[in-house]
Amino acid sequence: MGQCAIARSLGVLSDSWSFLLLREAHLGKRTFAQFRDSLGIATDVLSARLDALVEHGILERIPYQEAGQRTRDGYGLTAAGNELKVVLIAMQQWGEEHLPRERGLSVLPVTRDGHQRVRAGLVSASGTIEPHENVEFVRINTA
Repeated sequence: MGQCAIARSLGVLSDSWSFLLLREAHLGKRTFAQFRDSLGIATDVLSARLDALVEHGILERIPYQEAGQRTRDGYGLTAAGNELKVVLIAMQQWGEEHLPRERGLSVLPVTRDGHQRVRAGLVSASGTIEPHENVEFVRINTA
């Protein structure tokens, strides 16, 4: 896995279902049935994607039991999964700008306390917010 971090990330988050599962987890979904019903995803695909997200430390299994039922695995975001919030917000921003829906937004990232809208941004090591035009990728030699 010597390739760049973007390629390694894509090795884990390789399909749209992974991102949609993350969105639903951030919206509070926790059980297999909630994910299935929310997304309309085939159960075999859902099982495989949940297993992969658990394997890579993005989700964790959390046992739960409903009254009169056997214990089952629910799913919760790990710290790594929670950190992907910035990626989802950036994707949502980009989609709003370049692929707008006819009838408005479907999800909106807001602060927990004041319900102010938040945006993903580029911040320098010194804490300065940088416009996209001031940021570029450069190759580094790690050998």
